[in-house]
Amino acid sequence: MTATQERPNRTRLANGPGLLLVWLYGVMVVGAVSRSAYQIATEFDRAPLAYTLSALAGLVYGFITYTLVRGGEKARRAALVCCAAELVGVLTVGTWTLVEPSAFPDATVWSDYGMGYLFIPVLLPLTAVYWLRRSRAQEPAA
Repeated sequence: MTATQERPNRTRLANGPGLLLVWLYGVMVVGAVSRSAYQIATEFDRAPLAYTLSALAGLVYGFITYTLVRGGEKARRAALVCCAAELVGVLTVGTWTLVEPSAFPDATVWSDYGMGYLFIPVLLPLTAVYWLRRSRAQEPAA
């Protein structure tokens, strides 16, 4: 990009509380991806569903982190969709692990609503949806 070209006017999502969300999602990416990568590489046959779901959670966390850093309306909408999908995943897997614990011989990131991660997996998408909706409301009228 040259000095004469202007950057598109993007709403910053990673400011104020959004910066904390970026940091927390980044930590969750590292935790979920590293844990699932190790488990998939060393003991996948023990709990393939649990390890695959943890890897999927890590990818979702990574995409949300990227969209928060990128900013702009398209990124905000993509992040909202992913946060909603993440919340559905946490609630589904969390309930599934309570109703049928034998289906998960080993825990996932979303097991028991993220209890192994201090319930951050269930609180994070709720907080992110609130922040993303609030950031849209605060944009100046064009």
